[in-house]
Amino acid sequence: MIESTGTPQAGFAARVRSALAWRWGSQVLAQIVAWTSTIVVVRLLDPSDYGLFAMTQAVIAALNFLSGYGFATSLIQSPTVDARRIAQVFGLLIVSNVGLALAQFALAPVAADYYGEPAVAPMLRVQALIFLATPFIALPSALLARRIEFRSQGLVNLLSSLVAAVTALALAWLDYGVWALVIAPIAGFATRALGLTIAARLLVWPVFDFRGAGDIVSFGGALTLCQLFWIVQSQSDILIAGRMFSPHELGLYSEALFLALIFTGRFLPPLNEVAFPAYAELHKSGRPIGPAFLRSARTVMILAAPLYIGLGLTAFPLVATVFGPKWLEMAPIAAGVAFAMPALALQIICSPATNALSRPRIYLLTSLAGAVIMPLAFLIGVGGGVQGLVHAWWVAAPLLLIVTLALTLPAIGLRFGELIRALHPIACACAAMAVVVLALRGTLAGEAPPLQLLALVAAGAATYGIVLCLGWPHVVRETLAMLRHRDPAAVGPAAPLSQADAPAG
Repeated sequence: MIESTGTPQAGFAARVRSALAWRWGSQVLAQIVAWTSTIVVVRLLDPSDYGLFAMTQAVIAALNFLSGYGFATSLIQSPTVDARRIAQVFGLLIVSNVGLALAQFALAPVAADYYGEPAVAPMLRVQALIFLATPFIALPSALLARRIEFRSQGLVNLLSSLVAAVTALALAWLDYGVWALVIAPIAGFATRALGLTIAARLLVWPVFDFRGAGDIVSFGGALTLCQLFWIVQSQSDILIAGRMFSPHELGLYSEALFLALIFTGRFLPPLNEVAFPAYAELHKSGRPIGPAFLRSARTVMILAAPLYIGLGLTAFPLVATVFGPKWLEMAPIAAGVAFAMPALALQIICSPATNALSRPRIYLLTSLAGAVIMPLAFLIGVGGGVQGLVHAWWVAAPLLLIVTLALTLPAIGLRFGELIRALHPIACACAAMAVVVLALRGTLAGEAPPLQLLALVAAGAATYGIVLCLGWPHVVRETLAMLRHRDPAAVGPAAPLSQADAPAG
């Protein structure tokens, strides 16, 4: 299985835009399904249920770094792939994940003792089933991504989201409590494993003879180590707070974080899935990655920045309207964390560019920085309670972004000033939006939360759009062209970032 790396520019751009449309579009639909379910489920369950569930998720994430996704990812950047190599990756995935399932089952009582919550043990034992589905998700996903084929992935992911949402709704309605949160992901993983295996036509037996697989283990091992650092970075707050907060407090924090991570946690990973093979193909064909990265960064931030600034400014009416009165304590937590998320969004999209250059060492170093900066900030901040963790986000996220950019930009041939020039229109439009929303918020204080939310969102979105359209129309034209799957150069004078027909995401 050898793919050509000499794809003409126009054809390559069309493939990337189609892949992006399917992967990101299906993710949007999947999140609509998931959030429709969540809005109902969150009103049926209590914050303490989400606190217990968050404890188990931290343990699963702590083990998941060994699941072997890096072995599958090695297939994407490899120049050639044959049936034996695929079978060896399959074997590595099976060995890794069967071992993890057994380890989680055995360690479940230890985790329950750590948190002081006996209910955690049976939950973790059931959730060990997730690891058994992982080989049938990771391998077909990598094979489809290598071919930049995301249509079938998108459809399968949408179906799995629907299955998980229906399962969660049914069990919550039937008063199964926290078990609705435990069983629903398992149903979704099983559906996704079956669907992706069929979509990728994965008819291969695993090979457990790993001779000649040194490059797979080397590349996958580097990414596995990065994944370990990412787990430390992303789960340390829950692991640290889990021993100090009550399930109610932890539930409020974890759901506020879930709300704040909607874009960075749900929509950026699919964009990165498209960006990695697209950057890799650019690199293999001898074309620069830097212009593509700038365009990707501006496209991501034109969505992420106003979304998170808006969330921070409208958290109180949003939580009251969507989550209900028993979740109002979550509003200041969500507002505070949201203001740190634009920095995290920009930091996350850096790794596909350097990985595509076959320089996983940069990703390793930035992951290591995150594994040091974030836990240290949380250890200091947790003494101040939930708001202490919020303040830790304000310090740690920007600091991690600075470290990541310092390592990434030189590697892809960019200067920091070029990135600032690309993003400054978005910063100006967000500032104008914040001024208008803050002014209007004071006049609406006595109104019903849904009315407040509607008015603030409408005023903020209108201000943001008007400022961009009047001040930087070429940015709007480029973004709209990309969303319509057209070449930005075809809609008027090309902006400096539109000179290369390159991937978005």
